Order: sequence, then structure tokens, then C-alpha cells
Amino acid sequence: MNHIYLDYAAASPIHPDVLKVMLPFFSEKFYNPSALYSEARNVKEAMNSARAQIGQVIGARPSEIIFTAGGTESANLAITGVAECFPGSEIIVSSIEHEAVLKPANKYNANLIPVDEKGLVKLDCLRELISDKTVLISVMYANNEVGTVQPIKDISEIVKLVRVARLKKGIKTPIYLHTDAAQAPQYLDLNVARLGVDLMTLNGGKIYGPKQSGILFVKAGVKLRPIILGGGQEFGYRSGTENTASCIGFAKALDLATQNRTDTSKKVSELAKYFMRELENKFEVTINGHKKLRIPNNIHVTFKGADNERVLFYLDQNGIFASAGSACSASSDEPSHVLKAMGISDKDARSSIRFSLSKDTTKDEIDLVLKKLASALKA
Repeated sequence: MNHIYLDYAAASPIHPDVLKVMLPFFSEKFYNPSALYSEARNVKEAMNSARAQIGQVIGARPSEIIFTAGGTESANLAITGVAECFPGSEIIVSSIEHEAVLKPANKYNANLIPVDEKGLVKLDCLRELISDKTVLISVMYANNEVGTVQPIKDISEIVKLVRVARLKKGIKTPIYLHTDAAQAPQYLDLNVARLGVDLMTLNGGKIYGPKQSGILFVKAGVKLRPIILGGGQEFGYRSGTENTASCIGFAKALDLATQNRTDTSKKVSELAKYFMRELENKFEVTINGHKKLRIPNNIHVTFKGADNERVLFYLDQNGIFASAGSACSASSDEPSHVLKAMGISDKDARSSIRFSLSKDTTKDEIDLVLKKLASALKA
């Protein structure tokens, strides 16, 4: 049986071109990039080229790119790294962040920005939460569960105004803006200057790159304390021998994602509109998240009165793979904190399914999913 995969928000296969550039670094180019002999220096140069390539994509200096083992580590480094530099300071995060942001932020009693029923952060509430002690605000670029895209540029303007006000009052505490952009590269602008962010998390496993690969962008001048100590690799921010193959693979995956962004967005948008229209025509459903301000591949649906586990199991038995939300918290019996924050009841949360498409998804696959959904909801 051919499988239909609709969980690209959780993981993507490695692109053949990404695998191709990675393979030599598992074998003939295995050397430690910190060693001093010529072959190791060549590996170091390849790492530097990958770092420069990433910097060019997001509009950053190579020295502002820290290679990590994925989005979770990058988010933890951003939150914990800043908080540890400023004891007694305050952190603000949105209530619909990934657990990789929420859990480290909770260690510092972070304030939560509420969201509306579409999953958009309430900017007036954010303004009220900011105090003279606020050192970090973290708001994800595109939500991994419902796809809503946040107004990062507007938030950066709020941060700029706070900085001006602090200068006038003689307050020296900085205020930084971090965004988890793991779901964004294939669909949204990543230029850090245009976004106005000081820190940005990216994850290779979501963009046809290797799992456990990613970066944290750290703007020059941002104070950050490392959370992994050792030999001082990655400009002292992330010790440990670099996973060279993953770093090279991540850079290639990011480059491909941004090169093909226009075509990918157009194709996926058209397919998603068709899927949502057919869902609304054929079933009693609610499409969750913002109808317009969303990444096109994410379709989060509440099937009124359905048991999402039963539906997902039926689909699985028929070779169709979707999810109830974030794969990172799929083992929890608790309804999604994202849906709760949006005001969706526990009952409706347990009737909700996330379908996440990709450039490889076809209309024929969507038609078959619709057919199987009809059977699943009757079962």
C-alpha cells in the first residue's frame, strides 16, 4: 500500500540533494573541524562556507550563526542563555509557544501573552506585560499546530519603542526579541533585519534537512550564556565537536527551501484551499487558526463530535498519516495548550486533527483522504 503522508509539520524526509552533500562528511571527510592538520582545516572551511550560506539566506553575519542539534536546543539556548545573563529580569512568551520555549521560560516564571480565537497574540496585552525588568520576548513566527502567522514586525516595533523609552529613563537593561521560526522557511521571509529580531530558531528536520540539525541566530551584541560547556566551539556558545554532516545538510536544506519558496507556496496554497473547501462542503467542521494569516501547508480541523484518536487510527489503517497536533507532546493525554489558549473547549480539542501538506502532496492524495475521512467519521 502506498502511504499518504500529511504530517510535514512534524518531520520531513531528507531531500536527495541534501543527502548528497552530507554523505562525504560521514566517510572521507570525517575529520574534527577543530584539528589543525590540512584535512581538518578543509572540513572547517566547509563549515565556514555553510555558515556563510545560512547568513546570506537570513541576512546575518556568519559570526551570528550558531549551529545546534535542532530547534529544541536552539530555543533553550535563547531562553536560558539570556535569562542567566540577567538574574532577576523578566521574560514574556506567547501562550501558544512550542514546549521547547515554554518549559525553559517557565523556569523563570515567564509572563504569557494571551491570544485571540484565531491564535494571534494580543498586542495590547503584550504592551501591558512589558516592564522595566523585561529582558526577553519570545513569540513564534508560525504556529506549529494551527499555522497562524504572528505579526513579528509589529512586535519588533513595540520593542524598539521600549528601547527608546528606556534610554530616556537611563535604564540599561536590554530587551531582546526571539522568534521560533521552525515552521517558516518554506513559506515566509526570514530576513532578520526586516523582521527586527535579535534571536531566531531554525530546525532542519522540518525543511527536508536532517533531524537534530538547526541554528540559533544571535544578533551581534546580544548577551547570551552557553548552556553546554566544554571546548568552546561555536564562538563559545555551544561546546562539543560539531556534527559536520548535519551542519552542511542544514545549510543546503535552508537554501533549497528559500530558493523554491514562491513555487512551493503557490502550489501548496492552491491545494490547501481546495482541501479546506472540500472539508467544509462535506463535513461539519471548523478550520482552526487564522484564515488568511497562516502558513499554507497547515490545516487544523475540528470535526464536530468526532473522536480524533479513532479517526487517526482509521486513517492509519488505510495508510494515511496525520496527527492530533504537535508530535513532541503526542504522548500526553492533556488537550493541546495551543487550542486551550485559543478558547477551544477540551471536547472540541479532542475532535481536532492537523493535516500538514508539502510540495510533494497531490490532489489525488487529498481526494483519497477526503473519501477515507467520510468512512472514518461514520465508523
